[in-house]
Amino acid sequence: MTSTDPVPAVHPAPAAPTIASSGLSALSDEGSARGVDADVLKRTLHRYLQKHRAALVAKLDGLAERQARWPVTPTGTNVLGLVKHVAAVQADYFGLVFDRPLPDRPDWLDAEDGADMYASLDETMDDIVAFHHRSAAHSDATIEALDLDAIGVVPWWPEDRRQVTLHRILVHMVTETARHAGHADIVREMLDGLAGDGDGNLAEKTADEWVAWREHLVDIAERSGLRNLDA
Repeated sequence: MTSTDPVPAVHPAPAAPTIASSGLSALSDEGSARGVDADVLKRTLHRYLQKHRAALVAKLDGLAERQARWPVTPTGTNVLGLVKHVAAVQADYFGLVFDRPLPDRPDWLDAEDGADMYASLDETMDDIVAFHHRSAAHSDATIEALDLDAIGVVPWWPEDRRQVTLHRILVHMVTETARHAGHADIVREMLDGLAGDGDGNLAEKTADEWVAWREHLVDIAERSGLRNLDA
C-alpha cells in the first residue's frame, strides 16, 4: 500500500446479522402513528447510533494490522484511528457529561496530541475494538438509565452552551458516529475495494462494471476540464 498503488477492485461488503445491515427504515417504530412519544424518540436515536457504530467497527473486518492503521489521506485518516476516536468521544459524552465517568478511563483520553486518532505501537486492533465495545456498553447504560430531558454539562464546550440534555447529546453522537462511519467507508474502499455495509444501499455492479463506471466518471471529469479550451 503506497501512494502509487492502483485503484483496488470494488467488492461489496457481505450482509451481516447485525444492526449494521438492517437498513434505516427498520430502526424503530417512530412515525408509525401521529405524535412522538419520548420513549420511542429515544429508542429511534439510540438505534441509529447503534447502527452507525456497528457499521464503523465492521470496516475493520478482514484487515491486517498494517492495513487498519494505514493513513490514506493527507491528514492521516485511518480506519483503526476512526474507531478509536469514536470510542473516545462517546465515552466522555455519555460518561463525564452526565457525571457517569467510564470506569478505568485511559489517560490518553485527556491528551491533546491526537492520541485518539491512531493506535500506538503498544495497542493492537483487538485492544481498540475491545475499548470501543466497552465504551459503547457504558454509553448504552447511560442512555437506558436517563430520560431524554436529563441534564448534563459538557465542560469542553463554550460556557454559555455547556448545559445540555440527553436528547441533544444523542443527536450529537448519532451525527458524529455517522460522519466517521462515512469516512471509514471511503478509507476502506481505498485500501482494498470493500464498499457498503451489506444493507442493500450499494448499487449492484460486478467488479468490471465498477471499473467501467469509474472510467465513465473520469472521462466526464477530463472532458469538463477541457470545455473552456474549445472556446
